[in-house]
Amino acid sequence: MALTLTEKILLSHLVEPKGALPPRGSDIAIKIDQTLTQDATGTMAYLQFETIGIDRVKTELSVSYIDHNTLQEDWKNMDDHRYLQSIASRYGLYFSRAGNGICHQVHLERFGKPGKTLLGSDSHTPTGGGIGMIAIGAGGLDVAVAMGGGAFHLSMPKVIGVTLSGTLQPGVSAKDIILEVLRRETVKGGVGAVYEYSGSALASLTVPQRATITNMGAELGATCSLFPSDTMTRQFLKDMGREDDFTELCADEGAVYDKLITIDLSNLQPLAAQPHSPDAVTEISTLAGKKVTQVAIGSCTNSSLADLSAVAAIVKGKHIAEGVEAGISPGSRQTLMFAEKSGILGTLISAGFRILESACGPCIGMGFAPNSAGVSLRTFNRNFKGRSGTPDAEVYLVSPETAAYAAITGEISDPRQAEAFTHGVSAPSYDQSLVRDDGMLIEPLPLERALKTQILRGPNIKECPACPELPDSLTLPILLKTADNVSTDDIMPAGAKVLPLRSNIPEISKFTFSRLDTSFYDRALENKGCLVLGGENYGQGSSREHAALAPMYLGVRIVLVKSFARIHKANLINYGILPLVLDDQSIYDKLSQGDILTVSNIHTSLTTGSSFTLERPGDGLVFTAKNDFDERSRKILLSGGLASYTRKGGQ
Repeated sequence: MALTLTEKILLSHLVEPKGALPPRGSDIAIKIDQTLTQDATGTMAYLQFETIGIDRVKTELSVSYIDHNTLQEDWKNMDDHRYLQSIASRYGLYFSRAGNGICHQVHLERFGKPGKTLLGSDSHTPTGGGIGMIAIGAGGLDVAVAMGGGAFHLSMPKVIGVTLSGTLQPGVSAKDIILEVLRRETVKGGVGAVYEYSGSALASLTVPQRATITNMGAELGATCSLFPSDTMTRQFLKDMGREDDFTELCADEGAVYDKLITIDLSNLQPLAAQPHSPDAVTEISTLAGKKVTQVAIGSCTNSSLADLSAVAAIVKGKHIAEGVEAGISPGSRQTLMFAEKSGILGTLISAGFRILESACGPCIGMGFAPNSAGVSLRTFNRNFKGRSGTPDAEVYLVSPETAAYAAITGEISDPRQAEAFTHGVSAPSYDQSLVRDDGMLIEPLPLERALKTQILRGPNIKECPACPELPDSLTLPILLKTADNVSTDDIMPAGAKVLPLRSNIPEISKFTFSRLDTSFYDRALENKGCLVLGGENYGQGSSREHAALAPMYLGVRIVLVKSFARIHKANLINYGILPLVLDDQSIYDKLSQGDILTVSNIHTSLTTGSSFTLERPGDGLVFTAKNDFDERSRKILLSGGLASYTRKGGQ
């Protein structure tokens, strides 16, 4: 039987069920070869990992990155960095120090291997699909289990084939490809699916371009995205000094896909995602002339050497427009060093760009916020309302070419008109003398030395709260009713004020739902148990498990919605919160904040797989919610969360 590349890699890593891959939607468990964490999610992941009680990670390779909490206003973030470095030394992980770069770009450059599986406590871990990996974002607790040697459980995904033909016009880029996919598929179109790319156009798409596409596949709600490993992959690995890691991989001829999408790159125009969603995509031509006050280039989506090279070609000999602030975040220390050596950095500085740290920075609201009501063009992957740090800013997601051209024109403009593209733009060659400068990457210690390492804990690092057991019956008020597409930023904000509290659930819980209802925290404390009602695609965006942990700590026992985003639903299960989906979505309109709902026979439903019955005692309204959990998820909920389930011997 002909297999897709997705099916090939999953089959080679299948732990359960044994043998052939099961039907779409069935529960599978796969072996994880590599893991990554970053500092905003890592502390909780490693606090959980410590409780497993083993001397060393059991993966082929695990890396702890510092790239989110690098704005050190006080001691909290650096204390976390010291904790994470001591954990890496103690348990056999690589440690990427602050300043070494953004986890996804560094992992692509240093560790990514075609055909391997990667699990990361960051929703943009699927970036690794650009090099031919099954790379999946998950909550930190799932990553901790994988580091301990446990399999990762997921639903057998659909495989959506995306065939790319033609050639990109000068001024049109890989960012425009993924924006086109988002325009067609929407932010919830990829739930339960892998997007697998093929076609004649791949011969001209480099690994950094492919990684841009797989990175923003997360915005589709997809499990991951995947490119074959081919001559372009070999060239990238050779440039990184890792040609021995190359393996040729592709789908079988005649492989069958659940859905096919075709895109002719020759006809693609420059695109932008408008405020406030990555799928609100339109042509740049429809926005032309709109004044811009800020341009931000970088993030794990568009901060490669090729991206910086294209920006430099557009702005060379020019200066950013009056009234525009422009900043650029190189994706890695290596990229920054190449940019300096090749003259790119000097060109950017001469044009008036502010050179920001090689870190996530503005993408997660850590500095470089727009002005009030500002128009910010960003090469990032998310433009949720308020994520930039400015609640009323208009954030557009665009390519580096579009952002650079707007920086010098002062308005949204078609980058194909830029003077640079009359001559063509190409990235400089990699300088092999710089490729292997890993001075900011600390290798794992030998076991005998690792066992002597002292774990360093600052006063802001608190233990992960225990999950309460799930009773057989719950009567709860609807403490909050939300609209569609609520993101994890809405549930648990990021930014310079909140991120340093990621190691302290009692403190960070004070910000739960603060963007939607500033009274939620106080009302949750008063009620000592509640339910949250949501619309479609609830929990989209970041993999941050704090969006489940903090609500759990505040007494949220049930989240009832029209539909869930994949990672957030898994995180709710991991922390013992019952995630229910309405059988009849019209019931949503009949329910109001403040209503009291009763759910009975919870244990019976979880044991037998029968639907959940809910009642509004005030008027006798009775309705049902789906029991769409696999057997393992039902057991986790009955055990009071994944940590308790694992301690009881669950796999």
